[in-house]
Amino acid sequence: MAYWRQSPPQMQAAADQAAVAHAPVKTSKPRSRMMRQYDLVERVRSYNPNTNEDLLNRAYVYAMKAHGSQTRASGDPYFSHPLEVAAILTDLKLDDATIVAALLHDTIEDTEATRAEIDQIFGHEIGALVDGLTKLKRLELVSREAKQAENLRKLLLAIADDVRVLLVKLADRLHNMRTLEFVPPASRQRIAEETLDIYAPLAGRMGMQEMREELEDLSFRTLDPEAYSVVKHRLDALAERNRNLIGEIESQLSKTFVRTA
Repeated sequence: MAYWRQSPPQMQAAADQAAVAHAPVKTSKPRSRMMRQYDLVERVRSYNPNTNEDLLNRAYVYAMKAHGSQTRASGDPYFSHPLEVAAILTDLKLDDATIVAALLHDTIEDTEATRAEIDQIFGHEIGALVDGLTKLKRLELVSREAKQAENLRKLLLAIADDVRVLLVKLADRLHNMRTLEFVPPASRQRIAEETLDIYAPLAGRMGMQEMREELEDLSFRTLDPEAYSVVKHRLDALAERNRNLIGEIESQLSKTFVRTA
């Protein structure tokens, strides 16, 4: 969307996204190695021996070329983001089309790629998934002005004709939350609130409790770092204190069973 066609709230949202892509590099943490083509194929092959390797390879190369020299706020190549989103989805053992859509999910919005081109190269099914993700991204820009979390959740569910669109969107948000430290503080606060209000509950409603818990945990750490630190310290201490508890219970139960046998 062109800047001159945007309302002030939309311009701010677009500026936030630009900040994520172009903010100065932080050097406090080393960059992780970017997943290679064969790494991605092997991750998918581990649960789907009949995966379409050619399709995955073509999507990898297409997305890498489309994003070109774009970078994230961390200084990493922007292409590392769709790769990590795809990796999250391989942990959920999703199909080839979903993995490919994850690799391509920002291409229509952020590069010169078009829906027609993606349809032509990858087929209508994948084109529809990528187009659905593009619509969700534009919906976010509009919804921030109203700040109606429940309405947005309903819109997200209504606009996603294919549940795989929402799965990619949730994986996209999860990776963005994992790298939130590189985002400017003002945007960081807004993104964490949005995640807590919208995306974490949505993950829960879709039965992905582990993802919901991680989204809530990352949001809490950003919104109230002092409280987060206190709670984490107490939980770590409790876990350490009870570290051998399960083993002791198992041992006592085993002895009881032996005596009564």
